[in-house]
Amino acid sequence: MRPVRVGVMGVGHLGFHHARVYTELLNAELVGIVDINEDRAASIGDLLKVPHYTDVEHFLNVAKPDAVSVVVPTSEHYEVARKALEQGCHVLIEKPVTATVEEAEELLKIAASRNLVLQVGHIERFNSAIQYVQKIVKKPIFMQSRRMGPFNPRISDVGVVLDLMIHDIDIILSLVNSEIESITAIGRPVKTDMEDVASAQISFANGALAQILVSRVSEKRLRQLEIMEPERFISVNYETQDVSIHRCIREKGAGMVEVIEHPVFPKKEPLKLELQHFVTCIQEGKQPLVGITDGKRALEVAIYVLKQINSSKMDIKFAEA
Repeated sequence: MRPVRVGVMGVGHLGFHHARVYTELLNAELVGIVDINEDRAASIGDLLKVPHYTDVEHFLNVAKPDAVSVVVPTSEHYEVARKALEQGCHVLIEKPVTATVEEAEELLKIAASRNLVLQVGHIERFNSAIQYVQKIVKKPIFMQSRRMGPFNPRISDVGVVLDLMIHDIDIILSLVNSEIESITAIGRPVKTDMEDVASAQISFANGALAQILVSRVSEKRLRQLEIMEPERFISVNYETQDVSIHRCIREKGAGMVEVIEHPVFPKKEPLKLELQHFVTCIQEGKQPLVGITDGKRALEVAIYVLKQINSSKMDIKFAEA
């Protein structure tokens, strides 16, 4: 089976790593990269020894890739992905899938009509710790997710909800097999005009509860998920890809004793697993682990969270008046 010819649209910080990983996959061939910044495009193209372009349509017509990664700013996701899909390219589109739910639905229609793979880049689904946890979690009662880190001026087109929280929304939705009953959220700007810190609480119809805290203006980095089940407590460290499982068992003559397990499993680069999965889905004609429906659902929840945050701002102004 011949390698899948791929291109990368947008080679900023994350886009560069998409391009780098494609050069390392045996079943993929990087045929070009695109960036409106000509100097950036040229430097990355020279580094990876592939042709570079500054225009999406020119690249699609000249290089004729089988598939592309769309890693441009969120506001441009829809237009760039649409052009690629209409040229018959399979598409991996970074999170959040689009700026609006309607745009996501339109991309889904185009991909379905042309039988194309359309994968959403929720990279945490390919974190080895999360893949392990998804196999063992049965009935989560309460989940608490914390994702915090120092301010990075590189992210300027979206607030912390679409930048960071959407990762946790997607993971929680994948772990809880139930409809959402209610969402409450608050958030505040600190260093930008958009929310830089935010907290959301999601209640599910089956009784499960999730609490999500995100910040991009914290002193230290933290990427952690805690899951409470009836008989155990599971902790996940996204960065180290470590999992710990806490149980209380009754030992003869000793009463209740806490036991902590540290399961051992292979740890791999999440982005490489994600892009390998994308290419394999194309070759084998399979649907991706994180398709447009998942991306659309996570976006819907994130947009509702933003509405709650904006509503809370209005309530504060009203109270002050």
